[in-house]
Amino acid sequence: MTIDVFYPVAGCGACEHHLASDYHYRWLVVDASGCALGGRAELALQSVSVEIRMGYLVLRAPGMLRMDLPLDVIEDDDSVRRTVSVGAQKVDVVDEGDVAAVWFGHVTDTPCRLVKVHPDADFRP
Repeated sequence: MTIDVFYPVAGCGACEHHLASDYHYRWLVVDASGCALGGRAELALQSVSVEIRMGYLVLRAPGMLRMDLPLDVIEDDDSVRRTVSVGAQKVDVVDEGDVAAVWFGHVTDTPCRLVKVHPDADFRP
């Protein structure tokens, strides 16, 4: 029997939950200039475990309190929308806010933001 694994947050741990395919590469961690993380910061993301539980994306990292993000939020606040770069692609995203930014900043030891790919975006990882 093959178990499919998915990566709801690009660069972080895999998730085997039966709903994870719906959220594959839905979240990205980007640097202050809006580019996908690379180098040492990208390696640090591998320590983040990801699971889906009771409608939330549950994130854990060594030495950190867990962070829970609601999976399905209506993306209707244009003030948190922005465009980021993933390789040569420009991607329409929604910023997940300062708490998530601080949490991932501690994990990666670099200023960064957690962003969610907008449901209308044409993103191909």
